[in-house]
Amino acid sequence: YRNDLLQFTDFLEVMAAREGKPSIPLQSVDKERLGGYFLHLRERGYSSASVARKTAALRALYQYLWRKGEVAADPTAGLGSPEVKKPLPRTIAADEVQLLLAYTEARDTPEGKRDHAMLRLLSATGMRVGELVTLDVDDVDLADARVRVIGRANRERRLPIDAATVASLKEYLEDARPYLTRNMPNEKALVVNQRGLRLTRQGFWLVMKGIVRGAGLPPAITPHVLRHSFAKNSIGEGVQLEQLRQLLGHASIATTQIYTQVAGQSPESPVPSKA
Repeated sequence: YRNDLLQFTDFLEVMAAREGKPSIPLQSVDKERLGGYFLHLRERGYSSASVARKTAALRALYQYLWRKGEVAADPTAGLGSPEVKKPLPRTIAADEVQLLLAYTEARDTPEGKRDHAMLRLLSATGMRVGELVTLDVDDVDLADARVRVIGRANRERRLPIDAATVASLKEYLEDARPYLTRNMPNEKALVVNQRGLRLTRQGFWLVMKGIVRGAGLPPAITPHVLRHSFAKNSIGEGVQLEQLRQLLGHASIATTQIYTQVAGQSPESPVPSKA
């Protein structure tokens, strides 16, 4: 907050010079003076987040001065903070997802088959990375084309997977995972590293960085971008918000509604049922 408060005192010095005053003490600042300062910030193009932080700094300052008895009234009392708009979730186009899948599919190695299956699973279900790396082999039901996921607050959901994902998982489980776990035959984890142990979140992020780099795509593409892209595509395909909430494992549908904006629809717009 120090720089924010220094900026405010600089503003007071400038205003004092304009008004022909030797100074404008902090104790003499009223709501009108504060309003002039915030108008000055808006005219300078400060973001809502920056203005909100500066508001919080001034509120903390004047509450302190009021408690110390150095001001008769707190000019920030009742002062609201500007609404800070959260950026929309980042997504990637379907052809970029295909580039990632093509890169991993071309790597005919145990690790390549593992990575291809992981990407298929993430892009087909929208599950979180933390959910992916906690999956056990027994959580995958290829015959029923479903995956059992334990999400936040231990909420369980069974996610459908498409034929391509089933095929990729089958190849990984039959051809790649046995090799990776050759020294760890009792490992239950679905996704394992080169030592046959459960792959960690950090390990997956490193793998993902290598895949993105190898596919020639921007480094800003993270595992969570695949989740956002799944949600956006689901809205575009007509999946109902409540159904999408269940697929993503959101506790509140308000969290899911952000994807209607990502997909170019208003939250109030009816979303047609999926055919």
